[in-house]
Amino acid sequence: MLRTLPRTRDFSLSARLVAIAACTLLTILSSRVTIDIGVIPFTLQPLAVLLSGMILGGRDGFFSQLAYLGLIALGLPFDARGLGTAALLGPTAGYLVGFVLAAGVAGFLVERGSTRGWQRWAAGLVGIAILYACGLALLMARANLDLSAAWAVGAAPFLLPDMAKALIAASLTEAGRKFLRG
Repeated sequence: MLRTLPRTRDFSLSARLVAIAACTLLTILSSRVTIDIGVIPFTLQPLAVLLSGMILGGRDGFFSQLAYLGLIALGLPFDARGLGTAALLGPTAGYLVGFVLAAGVAGFLVERGSTRGWQRWAAGLVGIAILYACGLALLMARANLDLSAAWAVGAAPFLLPDMAKALIAASLTEAGRKFLRG
């Protein structure tokens, strides 16, 4: 027997597209809050990515981040350092790809029954773990680093702030869904 995802919203296609575009814009704007601390900059993007998935759900959260990645692939300078397509060839490429998967998985987990705040936070932490897995894998390849060196520059400085971002996203999920429902 096939199981389907529970519907968390019943929107028209146009309303869904507007919500996806809004979350794409939120990710673009969050890339502008950047602290350049080394190879990987500190941004608010993980918060926007998790909010996209948790509020829109797995599918639409995935599409919002895929649209963000597509805009960068088209050469628009929407990444944290304003590099455009070059960002997809540099050390941060894995994190950008990870945005798509993190939003999709965190959103999927929330849709599957994360009704309590701690469950949504756990879904956000899974999204962060996916983001790190993708980011570190390509960081190691692009910057010629071993795992411990990649961890030191690409995850360790961000671990506590990203856990806090997951908590903030979990706290804002229901309010975001209510806002979308109008």
